[in-house]
Amino acid sequence: MPVNLMAILEGLTLGSALIVAIGAQNAFVLRQGLARQHVFVVCTVCLAGDALLITLGAGGLGTILRADVLILRFTAWAGAVYLLFVAAQSFRRVAKPQALVVTAGEARLGSLAKVIASALALTFLNPHVYLDTVVVLGSVAARYASGDRALFAFGAVLASAAWFYALGFGAARLAPLFGRPGTWRIVDGGIGVLMLALSASLVHWALTAVNSQ
Repeated sequence: MPVNLMAILEGLTLGSALIVAIGAQNAFVLRQGLARQHVFVVCTVCLAGDALLITLGAGGLGTILRADVLILRFTAWAGAVYLLFVAAQSFRRVAKPQALVVTAGEARLGSLAKVIASALALTFLNPHVYLDTVVVLGSVAARYASGDRALFAFGAVLASAAWFYALGFGAARLAPLFGRPGTWRIVDGGIGVLMLALSASLVHWALTAVNSQ
């Protein structure tokens, strides 16, 4: 498979694994979808926020990291450790699965401005989003040359777009599914395996390929 397709695929895969979770932002999008209130706007605001942070991570941080081999190696190891932590959390949730239970009545009924403000707050006031989109995606993107980093970022943004619009407009169908702990046991198990594989790939790259950058 050509490296440019690999960059898109890895961005899509990692982006999907990081965004699929039981969290306040996803619950908000699901609630608005169930209430059928400003769904397109909410999904678009969340996507735009993710796209901005992903671009900063893959473009800005990725470029900075490639300028110094020592920093690049350190960040690769740090990213690998963090992905192991994410994997451990996922496997812990497999043992004790939770569920994302929401109803249309919980939606924040209000003006468009208030709904947008809520979406922005849930996007940018979550500290984990910066760790995921800027640090982790940035460290993985640093393995690619500038052109392929853009493709990696495109793949990650594509994952966010698919997730948010599917969650918002498919809320009626997805809510019962996400309300089952068994669903999240399967999702978290898959994410855990994926995070282990990505962590191993970062370690391998840090050991064998960093010096050639």
